[in-house]
Amino acid sequence: MTLRTGHIGLNVTDLDRSLAFYRDVLGFALIGEGKEEDRRYAFLGDGEKLLLTLWQQAGEPYAADRAGLHHLAFEAGSIERVREYETALKAYGVDFAHEGVVAHGEGAASGGIFFHDPDGTRLEISVPSGAEGAPAPSESAPTCGFF
Repeated sequence: MTLRTGHIGLNVTDLDRSLAFYRDVLGFALIGEGKEEDRRYAFLGDGEKLLLTLWQQAGEPYAADRAGLHHLAFEAGSIERVREYETALKAYGVDFAHEGVVAHGEGAASGGIFFHDPDGTRLEISVPSGAEGAPAPSESAPTCGFF
């Protein structure tokens, strides 16, 4: 058997702020949470399966220049759904790495949106096809590699 990703755990600086973002903007369901003062966390998923855990234990925001998580990518069901997320994220005031939907590489059918969560963690919502004709930010490197 090949290993699969079970769930992702992210350290956050402010659980309430991050929970609002992942639940209210990205649509994750709150499955459970720990409210003990020094041990706050939130389990998020699709209503049944755990997909993401937020741990309030970071003292500083995400830093792209340190070893560890590069970015977290979510796959949407359609390019229209990616655009719906883009609209919601813009309304929330999210910092985008690129303007609009972009391709994963020049001429690629896959692509999506690239942005940052409240702690600066790099996020992607993309589709494996449907982004044909979208611009690629770089000719020589994958879009998800440098943002």
